[in-house]
Amino acid sequence: MGFIDTILTPFKWVMSWLLYIFHELFSIIGLDPDSGWTWALSIVFVTVVVRAALIPLFTRQIRAQRAMQALQPELKKLQAKYKGKKDQLSQQAMLAEQRALFKKNNTGMFSSCLPLLVQMPFFFSLYRVLFTASKASDNGESIAALSAARVRSFDNSSIFSAKLSDTFLGQFNGSGGVNAAVLVVSVVMILAMTASQFFTQRHLMTKNMSPAAQQGPFAQQQKLMLYVLPLVFGIGGINFPIGLLIYWTATNVWTLGQQMWVIRHNPTPGSLAEKELNIRRAAKGLPPVGKTKEAAAKEAEEAKKLEEQKGQRQQPQRKNRRKK
Repeated sequence: MGFIDTILTPFKWVMSWLLYIFHELFSIIGLDPDSGWTWALSIVFVTVVVRAALIPLFTRQIRAQRAMQALQPELKKLQAKYKGKKDQLSQQAMLAEQRALFKKNNTGMFSSCLPLLVQMPFFFSLYRVLFTASKASDNGESIAALSAARVRSFDNSSIFSAKLSDTFLGQFNGSGGVNAAVLVVSVVMILAMTASQFFTQRHLMTKNMSPAAQQGPFAQQQKLMLYVLPLVFGIGGINFPIGLLIYWTATNVWTLGQQMWVIRHNPTPGSLAEKELNIRRAAKGLPPVGKTKEAAAKEAEEAKKLEEQKGQRQQPQRKNRRKK
């Protein structure tokens, strides 16, 4: 057992145990225990459990992103301060001030990546469980919490004639010929996985970022995630078992739904989502976000008076004509 496998061992037990629990549950309620759809549904519910456990982390991520957006004016001033100074001492001083600013506001450049990083051990452990299913099935071996019989059941299960343990790339590495169903299902799942990841990030950038945050280092980081991550997972997806593609697509859909709910009800100040929320609140007779009814009514009254004053025409005074 290698170093990575040793680190992933507890995560493999957690993921395989959850997979076993849901598979048994669906089998008890009448689903075919050897059906690929039963195993696929089990993978989806494992995703729900893992993502539900990460909700506090997601909340922390949203707070960190807001703090980062609020810091954009300060970061711009810092960049202007050291503009044109390329010497090592100046660069070190700028980084030190930047770190102090992040620490003071309890955020950082890669705060938005934290949930993704925390998910990686679960992702790779499930990858190891599903990827080794075929070999373990042939040898009659168990995988963590999955008995040899359950491993064999999973390895033989399929959806649309494509086994959940098969990979796109594996169709060209073996000697058993190419299964067109595996290629089609893999491509469809890879496209669903990358598209959902791209749309999730794009939704965050267009709906929940203030105009100031759409410029500077934070915006560059978000753009990097927008294009690079779907590309990385899309390329890597050709070697993911179909069961793992189902897991990652399901977690992307969960992320999108959770993000849409949070942004709709608690948007970042100054963002498009906040403007849309205030429009909905105004239609219901409610004050804008962060204002009481009394304060909103007072502002509306002052604005009305100001408009009336502007609308009043000043009558020109007649000049006295000289008497002849």
